[in-house]
Amino acid sequence: MSLIVGIMFQKNDTVHYYDPAGIEMEVGNKVICHLDNGKEIGEVIVPPVDISESDIATPLNRVIRKATYYDLSVDELNQTKEKKGFKKFNQLAKKYNLKMKLVSVHVMFDKSKMIFYFTSEKRVDFREMVKELATYFKIRIELRQIGVRDEAKIVGGLGPCGMNLCCKSFLTDFESISIKMAKDQNLPLNPFKISGICGRLMCCLKYEYDSYKKFIDKAPERGIKIKCSHGSGGVCGYEPLKESIIVEFSNETRKSVPLSEVEITKERVEIKGDYVKEDKPAMKNKGPAKSRGS
Repeated sequence: MSLIVGIMFQKNDTVHYYDPAGIEMEVGNKVICHLDNGKEIGEVIVPPVDISESDIATPLNRVIRKATYYDLSVDELNQTKEKKGFKKFNQLAKKYNLKMKLVSVHVMFDKSKMIFYFTSEKRVDFREMVKELATYFKIRIELRQIGVRDEAKIVGGLGPCGMNLCCKSFLTDFESISIKMAKDQNLPLNPFKISGICGRLMCCLKYEYDSYKKFIDKAPERGIKIKCSHGSGGVCGYEPLKESIIVEFSNETRKSVPLSEVEITKERVEIKGDYVKEDKPAMKNKGPAKSRGS
């Protein structure tokens, strides 16, 4: 067994795992570690835990030390320099007429470099800007162009649900999201309803998709006759997260019935109401009866 500790170096960054090197620490402690060929100050997010050595893919770096009062003072000075970086960057972008939007500035703890994260619709020639920034701050300068999803993760905000953005709160990696996920969940395909503040499809479309897809693949299509303890009726809707289907009976009443409790026939029936009235191929009409809130 090996002892590991989870450390985050920038807010909402990926959690990096280190060997605590026998240092006692707890969540919230500031520590100094090696990162990207330099030293960084980070915060303990995951307390020391024992895991099997077979679960460790690569050798872990060791925590150098707990942050001292002097280390914390250095970090505060770096943060002050970061604020100056915002002002200077915007001045130079205007001077050289560069269409760049600065998102974040970060100074490495050991002052090995100063990183500017920006967005831009096109590639830009910022060589002259880098020269002036290096002369002004007397430090190695690095400019990194990031995407709109990374910008949203850094800046943060509220999603359509009224909660803090997932990428700002807990997501560490961006997964591929497709319009098919919205279609299979019977969500409105209006871009304004299924897009996040970054302008891309919302990350939460992925959360329940596997459950919807698994259910839809095995559920009978709308209009198919089924038998259950309540009698015979036709499938008129779905409740994927409950593993249930909505059945309309001959007296036009509807009930939610667990899929495991129905017997599927090959017959078709006409469904009255607003669920389905036409006889079309199965997969083109399948999907949950109700839309999830967006």
